Amino acid sequence: MNKNYQLIKISKYLSYHLRHHPEEIGLELEPGGWVPVEALLAAAQRDQFPITRSELELVVKTSNKQRFSFDSTGTRIRANQGHSIPIDLQLDPICPPDILYHGTGEQAVDSILAQGLQKRTRHHVHLSPDIDTARQVGMRHGKPVVFTIKSAEMHQNGHLFYCSDNGVWLVDEVPPEYLLRR
Repeated sequence: MNKNYQLIKISKYLSYHLRHHPEEIGLELEPGGWVPVEALLAAAQRDQFPITRSELELVVKTSNKQRFSFDSTGTRIRANQGHSIPIDLQLDPICPPDILYHGTGEQAVDSILAQGLQKRTRHHVHLSPDIDTARQVGMRHGKPVVFTIKSAEMHQNGHLFYCSDNGVWLVDEVPPEYLLRR
């Protein structure tokens, strides 16, 4: 099997289980969303989806979206954001850059302009620090549209921002008055 294809399969498997359904393979997320690496590898083996430690390290290291990270000891792993299950990633609020971006598909524009950006089934709204990343995200949803977010103004008005380990900015919502369509 093609090595890149295998790494993509592993990444999707990890996303599904570390962000949405850890219980399906007998895992329980620790505070911060962490899982012992050995427990994850054993659970994947039991689930007929064997992953080696070196494959896991390669997925964490080479994923262009940096969805996963190891703790400082290398003994625990987590998804950096995007969870649909209750989890406190233990991130501290920080001051965002003046402007952030959000990419979406054309079909969502009217709803976003009316209601703002809502987290829906996720824990946060995801924002990008640059236009190109936002455009790439939007392309996953059809014809891409990028919104500029007045993040400094939001922060001054009491909205809390967090930055995940992979540089994705997180916020509970973006009301319509802080959005500009690019």
